[in-house]
Amino acid sequence: MSHRTVTLLTVATAAGAVLLSGTTASAATGVPWDTSHGTATASGSRWLEKGGGILSSTLTVQGELTNTGPGCFSLWSSTVHDFAPTPARKIATQCGPGTTPVSFGVRYAPTTTSSVYVCKDGAAAQDCGARTSITHWPLRPGPEAG
Repeated sequence: MSHRTVTLLTVATAAGAVLLSGTTASAATGVPWDTSHGTATASGSRWLEKGGGILSSTLTVQGELTNTGPGCFSLWSSTVHDFAPTPARKIATQCGPGTTPVSFGVRYAPTTTSSVYVCKDGAAAQDCGARTSITHWPLRPGPEAG
């Protein structure tokens, strides 16, 4: 078996174990994420919360958006389910210096990819920073799993 096949099987097995674990999670043990653009940064943690069926998990994302300069900046999320992209959505906006809480969920299956990014507000979300994946491994359950 090639190294690539072993790696893919390992990731698939880990995904199945997380989805079948039947746990909910706490932000205190989530996987950290962060992204930035201009004078704004967004960071926090993310974790999986299992739903009633094998494909009904939710990727929960919490944190904050902070702006240290003038103008408005927003945190956006973009998700692809089974190779079908959904429209990008604005999660939170901070105008001028300050901090705004961030909290949202994404329906999650092993074929889901999702990212977050910060954009300077304008007529369209065109002045944006790099996208940061929130679905890369490790995704892990919280302390209740133990």
